[in-house]
Amino acid sequence: MKTIILVISLVFAVQLEVIAQTEFVLEPSQSMIMTGKGPGQDGTINPYIGQDFIAIVKNIGKRKFSIRVQENGKIIEEIPILKGDIKKVKLLKGYELYLDPNPKGIAKASVDYEKMDE
Repeated sequence: MKTIILVISLVFAVQLEVIAQTEFVLEPSQSMIMTGKGPGQDGTINPYIGQDFIAIVKNIGKRKFSIRVQENGKIIEEIPILKGDIKKVKLLKGYELYLDPNPKGIAKASVDYEKMDE
């Protein structure tokens, strides 16, 4: 019985850790790739890798920052995101999503994904 309770507790602990990895602190000199480079290089786990999808980026901090969309090193779009804002960004297969910091201080972001309607 103790083993079952321990296993269930570990499963919940792992799930909480996965949820926590969707929130990021952006230092003033740190640009972060969220998705597009592949496993081991992306900051988040994108369940829709290899297909078109929508990234949902929330500014959960006190400073604005920027969202950058690239393909093969070419900037497709740059989007400022103000404190408290939520942006939905359509990303096509092969696009990369970056979060660029605010040079004046620490910014905080949350990133999630949803399937794009076809």
